[in-house]
Amino acid sequence: MEFSHVSVMLPEVLEALQPERGGVFVDCTAGGGGHSAKIAERLPAGSRLICLDQDDEALEACRGRLAEFGDRVTLVKANFRNLDAALDLCGADRIDGALWDLGVSSHQLDDGERGFSYAKDAPLDMRMDQAASLTARDVVNTYSEAELQRIIRDWGEERFAGRIAARICRVREEAPIETTGQLAAVIAEAIPQAARQKEAQNPARRTFQAIRIEVNGELDAIEPSLRATAERMNPGGRMAVITFHSLEDRAVKDVFRALSTGCTCPPEFPVCVCGGKPVLKLLTRKPLTPGTEELAFNPRSRSAKLRTAEKL
Repeated sequence: MEFSHVSVMLPEVLEALQPERGGVFVDCTAGGGGHSAKIAERLPAGSRLICLDQDDEALEACRGRLAEFGDRVTLVKANFRNLDAALDLCGADRIDGALWDLGVSSHQLDDGERGFSYAKDAPLDMRMDQAASLTARDVVNTYSEAELQRIIRDWGEERFAGRIAARICRVREEAPIETTGQLAAVIAEAIPQAARQKEAQNPARRTFQAIRIEVNGELDAIEPSLRATAERMNPGGRMAVITFHSLEDRAVKDVFRALSTGCTCPPEFPVCVCGGKPVLKLLTRKPLTPGTEELAFNPRSRSAKLRTAEKL
């Protein structure tokens, strides 16, 4: 299917990154190239944009969308956790701006065959990188009940994680759970009817989120990527991160706080003895959220939060 993804909080991202300053910018989650195209349009002569993504379909769409910018734009298949290696490959020692648009894309959700959505019955997959070995089917059918409970509780923040994990294990004893529709039905059976009736959204969404995060190692990649970027960023460089659920936002907030504080000495110490110095200045003490106009034309942006910081 044609790759489509609405760029979330685009004006706010451009205001934060200020690509017109020039230099080397990185879109760590290029997707279909929506944010990338607008950044590239604003880059002055002699500047460069490096676009990373682990999804081959996204890179192909990005390649077509950014063709007009020629060698000003470089595309690399890479997970943003491997930012250092990607920059080395491109010969980019220092950078001046970086963007992360975390989570699953609209295209990945809407393409039923990718197995991300409980709304369309498809083989359990959920891999952002189709070359990766671990699939959602593997997680659902081979993880122990304790492991399933842990990821559904921790990554999905699901209060019925124990019941869901137990139900999955009972059902798969008869036959493997193969499709998103089967999994969604198993989850619904595990959640008490009264709780299901109170749900404004599908009760499977938190468990699907948890399994997707596990398959792609999404949360594990955030801290090393942010820290590597801060290390390679020139003074005055800007970082902008869009998150879509509380776990992502908490991870970004914690790293930004640590990098903007520097000193790790206990509060009761009269003077600093660790020697830590802040390397970032927070530009957003509280995250920005989409405005009413954006929410009207793109309801999927409702949970988006944007945090930004500047290299000291």
